[in-house]
Amino acid sequence: MARVNEEQSYDVIVVGFGVAGAAAAIEAADRGARVLVLDSSYGGGASALSGGVVYAGGGTSHQSKAGYEDNPENLYAYLKQEVGDAVDDTTLRRFCAESAGMIPWLEQQGASFGSSVAPYKTSYPTDRHYLYFSGNEKAYPYRQAATPAPRGHRVLAKGLASGMVLWTRLAESAVRKGVTFIPIAKVTELIIEDGVVTGVKYRVLEQAHPSAARHRRMTKRTAKIGNWAPDLVKGTTDRIAHIWKKGAVEREARASAVILSAGGFIYNKQWVAQHAPGFVKISPLGTPADDGSGIQLGMNAGGTTAKMGNVTAWRFLSPPSAFIEGVTVGLNGRRIANEDLYGATHGNVLMREFSGKGWAVYDSENWKKARGQYWTQTQIFHKLTATFTFTLGHKRARTLETLAAKMGVDPAGMAQTISAYNAGIASSAGDPAHKEADVCHPITKAPFYAVNISDDSSPFSPIPGLTLGGLVVEGDSGLVQRADGSTIPGLYAAGRTAVGICSNSYVSGLSLADCVFSARRAAAHAAARLHAVA
Repeated sequence: MARVNEEQSYDVIVVGFGVAGAAAAIEAADRGARVLVLDSSYGGGASALSGGVVYAGGGTSHQSKAGYEDNPENLYAYLKQEVGDAVDDTTLRRFCAESAGMIPWLEQQGASFGSSVAPYKTSYPTDRHYLYFSGNEKAYPYRQAATPAPRGHRVLAKGLASGMVLWTRLAESAVRKGVTFIPIAKVTELIIEDGVVTGVKYRVLEQAHPSAARHRRMTKRTAKIGNWAPDLVKGTTDRIAHIWKKGAVEREARASAVILSAGGFIYNKQWVAQHAPGFVKISPLGTPADDGSGIQLGMNAGGTTAKMGNVTAWRFLSPPSAFIEGVTVGLNGRRIANEDLYGATHGNVLMREFSGKGWAVYDSENWKKARGQYWTQTQIFHKLTATFTFTLGHKRARTLETLAAKMGVDPAGMAQTISAYNAGIASSAGDPAHKEADVCHPITKAPFYAVNISDDSSPFSPIPGLTLGGLVVEGDSGLVQRADGSTIPGLYAAGRTAVGICSNSYVSGLSLADCVFSARRAAAHAAARLHAVA
């Protein structure tokens, strides 16, 4: 029998303690609410394992310090191309209007940012740079509608710690504000009375349990490895699940509002196969808690979903930045897309139009230039992939025809693609795919090289990704909606549990930015409703 006591009565319950959950808890606490946060692990989620990049524009202080002008209208003009119909226009304009203020809000919680801009295109900057063009700002056709500006604000930290530092600062701020956090607590059911969500039932491995310390050690030890190579730690994660299942006890808590911020469903293989079958081979980016459980809770309460087939698949060509100067082709030899597109945008074309199969082709000058950039443009995880690429992970030939045969690519199709590319560069017409002129290089000098960019190319060069769909929420409030458009009283969703700003197209930092935006929106509405009732 679940046990209820006075300490388990709150104003707002937040399910999931990543960046979205932490932002929701802070906002609700700042507005006077008593907040309980429940997390199926120890907090952080995919956010803590991320690169800690927040997509913000419209004129942030760091953009200004770097010498770039931006405003909400320019930000909107760019994001409208990425967002499409993922959210209504009023919501997108609100996001753009509030974007510049997001950074100082995060700084108030203890996060720090910088204004040193990466001078080359990269998927993630080195520790010399903390502001960069993290999306398609400079790429065709996006640059035609909006003036490019760097908007990827990376949290100040060494190496790959930016995501963990961002989440830690937010979590610490939440606890300082009086938020109650219970880890290893999996919500199993929403309590609904007369159509209103009034609390949650959950199972928890309490900290006094004899196996709690071992559970925590094993979880911490496998988190980062599991983010990039989940199969390597599957045995350990199975044992972690067994410890929890054996020792967890039932509890419940009451509140006038529940905010679901429990991540997406990339680790739910059945759902991925059902909703996005073309993406089953990508490497899941997140944690085992990204199993769709938060989405399922909302569905069980009558909520509807959308964009469930949208998955971001990251096939970054750079760094080194010289790798953008080559040409990417499918097995038919046809050009995949302009290579200066953001990695997930290029990857989406690769996955959806070329069945996840493709190659990047370079000449000897491209190759030599890329090798020279190895030490100066890469983080440690870039170096691991680049080392494989420059040793065992490529094909080499004296002619393009021979190279195509080694690649398994139609030689006539590839020859036509490269000929058109070279001719465009040599003429005033430019690249037929409209790649920026400063990252175009003719493929003319032997030997020639090819790198497999397919979804199953190598364990050393995976295509990681995450899901973008989720519960449909009302734009003004973040309340979960039913199929008929009505809202479920007391139930909100945020982050990747909900359809949001990045649910059609992902660029670096946009998911974390949406986590903060959607979570604060939900918490503010929940707190206002609480005060209105009082």
